[in-house]
Amino acid sequence: MENFIVSARKYRPATFRSVVGQSSITTTLQNAIRNNHLAQAFLFCGPRGVGKTTCARILAKTINCVNLTAETEACNECESCKSFNSGQAIDIYELDAASNNSVDDIRNLVDTVRIPPQLSEHNPNARKVYVIDEVHMLSQAAFNAFLKTLEEPPRYAIFILATTERHKILPTILSRCQIFNFNRIQVDDIAEHLAYIAKSENVTADNDALHVIAQKADGALRDACSIFDQVVSFAGNNLDYKSVIDNLNILDYDYFFRVTDHILKSEIPQTLLVYNDILNNGFDGHNFVSSLADHFRNLLVCKDQATLVLLEAGQKIKEKFKDQSSRCDSMMLLRGLSLINKCDTSYKSARNPRLQVEFMLMQLCALNGTQSDEKKNDLREPFSSNPGAEGFLKRSGVPINPEISIPQPVTETKVPVQTVNTNVQQPVTAASGGAVVSSTPVKRTFVRSGGLSGVINQEKKAVSQESAETAQQVGARMENPFTQTILEQVWKEYASWLQSQGKITDYSYFVMNNPVLVNPGLVTFTVHNKMAEERINGDKTTLMGFLREKLRNNVFSLEIILSKEEGEQRLYTIQDKFKRMAEINPSLQKLRQTFDLDLDY
Repeated sequence: MENFIVSARKYRPATFRSVVGQSSITTTLQNAIRNNHLAQAFLFCGPRGVGKTTCARILAKTINCVNLTAETEACNECESCKSFNSGQAIDIYELDAASNNSVDDIRNLVDTVRIPPQLSEHNPNARKVYVIDEVHMLSQAAFNAFLKTLEEPPRYAIFILATTERHKILPTILSRCQIFNFNRIQVDDIAEHLAYIAKSENVTADNDALHVIAQKADGALRDACSIFDQVVSFAGNNLDYKSVIDNLNILDYDYFFRVTDHILKSEIPQTLLVYNDILNNGFDGHNFVSSLADHFRNLLVCKDQATLVLLEAGQKIKEKFKDQSSRCDSMMLLRGLSLINKCDTSYKSARNPRLQVEFMLMQLCALNGTQSDEKKNDLREPFSSNPGAEGFLKRSGVPINPEISIPQPVTETKVPVQTVNTNVQQPVTAASGGAVVSSTPVKRTFVRSGGLSGVINQEKKAVSQESAETAQQVGARMENPFTQTILEQVWKEYASWLQSQGKITDYSYFVMNNPVLVNPGLVTFTVHNKMAEERINGDKTTLMGFLREKLRNNVFSLEIILSKEEGEQRLYTIQDKFKRMAEINPSLQKLRQTFDLDLDY
């Protein structure tokens, strides 16, 4: 029985031409060899499994080849190439810095640099090449011992360093090297290389199956080869799409096509049953949510021919995406992505994750339910049917107590008032004080052609039109009197809302003092630092809308006052701070005297 060799080693590239997905780097290295413009030190950095060590070995072999081909490749016939292929190259040294990272290891390497190459008698241009893998693992002392040799090596010495973590290497080392950044390998390039391996191994492989393996590898060709060997051991010489997803425990694309079809038909029961089937097969709910977001993203990029290249999938899967994308509305997909993202961020903190996902699926089905086309295309939260302060507060995210009724606007001006359709969304401005009378309902429509750009342009035009019409609207006055007690109660209610929203810093500012009702038209609030003043003034529009709504008064003003103590503050020294602490806790002074401690400057 022959010894099995993994595909990553058996089909490891041996020439520059066979390197996958790094054509710009290999071309640069070949030109440097051809023109004899080789640097004294190279640094290959990038993610794992993208060809750093492979390119270093190919470069070392090609440098010492006597009979280069016309394509600047090693001939594999000269003495240097034969010794390299057999693993007995005497002028090429490879050091694993992960296990040889001490200063003594580097000193031993530096000592060998002084010896000329053994093949210099037959080849005057022979070089001694040192390949140091995982160079970031060297110790600080080892790096320092290596600096001088790396800066001024002998004419015949070339150093090739490889690492996955460039940020761990000293800047003095980086400045002495010619740096090459290796990129993650594209899915199509990995799938093409796997197809070559499958053909060489007499394995019948489906193109969609190879694309799934390539996506699972995440840009690392070595990982892709390892996954390929694993799946071949499971499925034999007939590699199809189903065997790959079964072995790798990957959610099938078919699940998401079925879920999306049910969402488009607003079939909530069927959607929940598909999700239950997914859970029964052992898949994680969070994995389903993130994969559903990827599915909606893929449908979205299929809406425009220019973004179709962003879809990384096999040809059959691409056709399915195109077909389903043609039946989806762009705005529905955008709103769906927003809902999925909210579910994704709150999944881990939810006490009942399954209910969280099922509720999200029901919301997705509602996007194509009984809503009108106008509401489906609206990306923003719907306004209140009352065109007054409540609508403003809802759009600002401020909670509204349903027990408090909102007074109808009283028309004290000569502006003609017409009945407002409660099914039409009305914009509100802060300057109006909360109550707005509109004689013309605002209707927003979207053109569904032209891909994403067309939808976004129509959205911008609709918002601009609303802003222009809102500026012409007139607000009614509400002058309901209120007392200091009522003001403090409403103020605390707003502070509690800030706390529920996670705005702890803002919450602390609001509970620090109580507002003061100076007169029926002026409320003041004192803060103790400049930052608090800026934070409250920055969110003053929402605050005033809330106060005017709750107090039923839109004619008063709010003034934020910075305490005079702010101007008296100064920078305290270490001695000042310790003195103050000792006044609060005299034991600190006793502790300092007992142990004869000094203040740390």
